[in-house]
Amino acid sequence: MTIDQNPVSSTQIVVGVDGSESSEHALRWAHFIAHFTESSLEVVTAWEPFTSFRWLGAGWETVPTGWNPAQDAEDVLTATIDKVFGDRRPAGFQQTVQDGNAAKVLLEASKGARMLVVGSRGHGGFAGLLLGSVSAACAEHATCPVLVLHRQTPPPPVLSE
Repeated sequence: MTIDQNPVSSTQIVVGVDGSESSEHALRWAHFIAHFTESSLEVVTAWEPFTSFRWLGAGWETVPTGWNPAQDAEDVLTATIDKVFGDRRPAGFQQTVQDGNAAKVLLEASKGARMLVVGSRGHGGFAGLLLGSVSAACAEHATCPVLVLHRQTPPPPVLSE
């Protein structure tokens, strides 16, 4: 029996971003890992189609007719990338906005990837949970290694590119 010395066929690191502090932290770590593994970096944001009503906690409200959730997701992604990198994007950088369930979108994007990086808690869920539903689903179902970063994890060393 021979052991494949390089089982990873892709040199891509995929990271999920939703605009939360946790996803900013995940993006910093994904960039650090991509740099040292000579991998490309794909930053992914997902948004879910909605109905014409949304729950406000005290009742239902009609969603404004001009609202564009895909554009809002793109804006959140761009703002997060700007906050983490400023105007200096890393080499091999790619950003993707996809409609659909966040976990499913990340699982699909990470098929064949070197690694999937996610924050432990994003925008949603219940504050007391150790892992968010997206990070838990990714950790359980991904076909590549998954790094789930908690807020207590120190930031990666600063890269001097």
